[in-house]
Amino acid sequence: MTIAEAVVLVILVIFFFLRSVRASLIPIVTIPVSLIGAFALMYLFGFSINTLTLLAMVLAIGLVVDDAIVVLENVYRYIEKGMTPVQAAFKGTREIAFPVIAMTLTLVTVYAPLAFSTGRTGRLFIEFALTLAGAVLVSGFVALTLTPMMCSRMLRQNEKHGAIYNLIEGWLNALTNAYRRSLKLALNHRLLVLVIGLLVASSSVFFFTNLKSELAPVEDRGVIFGVISGPEGATLGYTMQSALKVDDIYAQIPEAAARQLIVGFPTVADGFAILRLKPWDERERKQQDITKSLFPQFMALPGVRAFPTNAPSFGLRASSRPIEFVIMSQAPYAELYDMVEGYMDKLSDYPGIGNLQMDLRMNTPELRVEVDRDKLADLGIDVANVGRTLETMLGGRQVTRFEQDGEQYEVVVQVSPGERNEPTDISNMYVRGGDGNMVQLSNVATVEESVAPQSLNHFNRLRAVKVSGNVMPGYTLGESLDHMFDVAEQTFPSTVQFDLDGQSREYKESSAGIYAVFGMALIFIYLVLAAQFESWRNPLIIMLTVPLAMTGALAALYLTGGTLSIYSQIGLVTLVGLITKHGILIVEFATQLREQGEQMLEAVTEASVLRLRPILMTTGAMVLGAVPLALATGAGAESREQIGWVLVGGLVLGTLLTLYVVPVAYTLIATRKIRGVIEAQGAEHSEHPETKPSN
Repeated sequence: MTIAEAVVLVILVIFFFLRSVRASLIPIVTIPVSLIGAFALMYLFGFSINTLTLLAMVLAIGLVVDDAIVVLENVYRYIEKGMTPVQAAFKGTREIAFPVIAMTLTLVTVYAPLAFSTGRTGRLFIEFALTLAGAVLVSGFVALTLTPMMCSRMLRQNEKHGAIYNLIEGWLNALTNAYRRSLKLALNHRLLVLVIGLLVASSSVFFFTNLKSELAPVEDRGVIFGVISGPEGATLGYTMQSALKVDDIYAQIPEAAARQLIVGFPTVADGFAILRLKPWDERERKQQDITKSLFPQFMALPGVRAFPTNAPSFGLRASSRPIEFVIMSQAPYAELYDMVEGYMDKLSDYPGIGNLQMDLRMNTPELRVEVDRDKLADLGIDVANVGRTLETMLGGRQVTRFEQDGEQYEVVVQVSPGERNEPTDISNMYVRGGDGNMVQLSNVATVEESVAPQSLNHFNRLRAVKVSGNVMPGYTLGESLDHMFDVAEQTFPSTVQFDLDGQSREYKESSAGIYAVFGMALIFIYLVLAAQFESWRNPLIIMLTVPLAMTGALAALYLTGGTLSIYSQIGLVTLVGLITKHGILIVEFATQLREQGEQMLEAVTEASVLRLRPILMTTGAMVLGAVPLALATGAGAESREQIGWVLVGGLVLGTLLTLYVVPVAYTLIATRKIRGVIEAQGAEHSEHPETKPSN
């Protein structure tokens, strides 16, 4: 549905600017050709059609038409000047070929670091990155081959146009003239423009520091997990009764479709209650809202620790908690237990973390059976026989099977539940002696009740305690972990170390990895542009658009309640490649005009005005191609919204400021001498020695 919506919106943008069915068909053809080419590359790499590759297809719809639009607009401009379609196709394509190649390679370069990123999230987004890069590569090839050919065959010079055409054309001409006047004003007040651009770019720091961060937004997956944890020493029956109480709570939810209980896993005192919800179109409440409403009822259950949780993303186990904070030390476990207990007391005041517990349990009840080996030897009883007897009587042992009425049944030998409730029941059991007589265990063994640690864990070769918990509604994983680190620094001595595990570790690694990818993308783009422009200055001018677009993207996330997640960060990386397209068009055309002899200010002004329409067309196509993502509903909408708002906000604000900041920066940073102008003036001086060349 999102792909279809994006196609329709992009077609409307193209038709609005071109107002011709014949002309609109030329860039529209690029969409199926590029998507089919991307599918072919997916098949070659062994990718599948999944959520991430389909997401790449949605983004590709707005991107693949860009190059074709730029070529079409330039060819159409020469046809309007009186050239034949074939002549205009040759001249217009030759003039725009370099920017098209530069724009295509720039966008592909953005995804090069992403495709080689490591970790779980890196492996997931390799398919996304290569699918989108493949579609863009195909679109660039189509723009330089199929598009000029279709222009030469399908475009016509129309002497007369309809009323609607003239109305929109008058509006676009008025917009172009207004832009020309405002650009001249900006070039006369370049310092003010730079100050405004600097203020806008620096405001991204505010949005970045105030945005919440998490691994991935909580998606409505149509399933809720209830985690049940009984007291130490709880029996399977006790845990089952608690699970049935949770099931009763689930039964009262009108959106419930199916319920399932899993009791005795991973320990006898633990269990899970799974609630499957009705399809998205059959309910009004989202899964997150239902989970939030269940918290008070779960907290009110007596004698058990229970809480509802949403299913995590990226294939992580539903039983794993979002927060897994590891505390490591060489101190004895008893001392470490006391320190962690005090740490958890301080964390209990923070409302963003709930259901805290640690995996070091020092009070697990146990029964210690001490046997008198001398008495056993006198009675001819093997110690192993005592162990097998206890195992059979208390734990049960399957001894045979039998069939009845076509059904097969297992025969299990075990003492009845009523005779194994108390520790003293062990002393009343019997073991067979060497002479065949039965000997009561109380004669050869003593039973003592005590407590002991359930398990003693290590992490990075150190004694470790893992504190796990849930992120409460209204808070994110990032701010919860930041609070835990702050409290830990104030609580523990310097000999104690901290680390993360599970989802928390995944979050930190993905965040650090994506920032490295972002930095590498900027470096790669700069080097590619420097090689293409054969200049170190022009790429710098083009990349000044990046911080401006970042502000728009972060502001859109902030205003829509978004977070810095792996999805929004991928959107930011994509935005780097998109926003540099506008700068490439302006800088390349300004350089061409200067090589033809134009002065600096006249060249940059004319280049910006000439490129205004293709910039607006491509921006409109990309923005409206991303709008269905930003306004997505249904399954997985939370993740698609993140990328959508990043692209919409970044492109709108970035394009608006690019139209002024790039021309101003060009006049200040670009090389003062153009090779073509110097060579032409040198040739003129050789023909007329009496004249002096002027720079």
